Amino acid sequence: MPRSGYYADDEMIPLSGIQHFMFCERQWALIHLECRWQENFLTAEGALLHERVDDPSVRKSGPFGIVTLRGLHVASRRLGLFGVADAVELHPVATGKRSVAELVASREFTIMPVEYKRGHRKISDCDRYQVVAQAMALEEMYGAEISRAAVFYWEERKREYVEVDAELRDRVTDVSRRMHEAYRSGRTPAAKRTGSCRACSMEDMCMPGRIKADVTDYLKTLFDEEIA
Repeated sequence: MPRSGYYADDEMIPLSGIQHFMFCERQWALIHLECRWQENFLTAEGALLHERVDDPSVRKSGPFGIVTLRGLHVASRRLGLFGVADAVELHPVATGKRSVAELVASREFTIMPVEYKRGHRKISDCDRYQVVAQAMALEEMYGAEISRAAVFYWEERKREYVEVDAELRDRVTDVSRRMHEAYRSGRTPAAKRTGSCRACSMEDMCMPGRIKADVTDYLKTLFDEEIA
């Protein structure tokens, strides 16, 4: 955290990196430090699905007067993160106010960010952290209090609701701090194979476990030739 408590313009980093960082710090570094990216079927499908929900021109009214804003840009100076929220729902507290203008003017609504994911719920909290970071950014931008967020999983066609409590806020703050420390260091962690590697689109580029094996095989061959 900077001394002032707020990050400057040139210190802001992508909010979406939270998921990469929690999945694998090396993957995060390859993408956000070395600017390398590699698509696979899963990431390409995810990108297509996000195109359907990230259209900022869409402001849709739903049941009970709920208004959904798509592709809203968000930023938090306290976290030093910026990004785009897939969807932000405005839930009216008072009845009779239907339009976005009327809702915003009245300020009689609660805000709930909704993040869209292509797969299913994960054991890890990475999706929850991402949507909570969006909630914290929206609070900072609009002076609101947000107690709930949601993640919609395309594979399950179901939402998981997330309570934006003190514990999750502290964890998101800690992860953002660690991301900034990693960004300032400019160092990419060494490759290490884990059970998540096969699901990673960066596997071929990252080459976890191969470099060490290649060097070991080379040295073994070299020494065997010398001994012979």
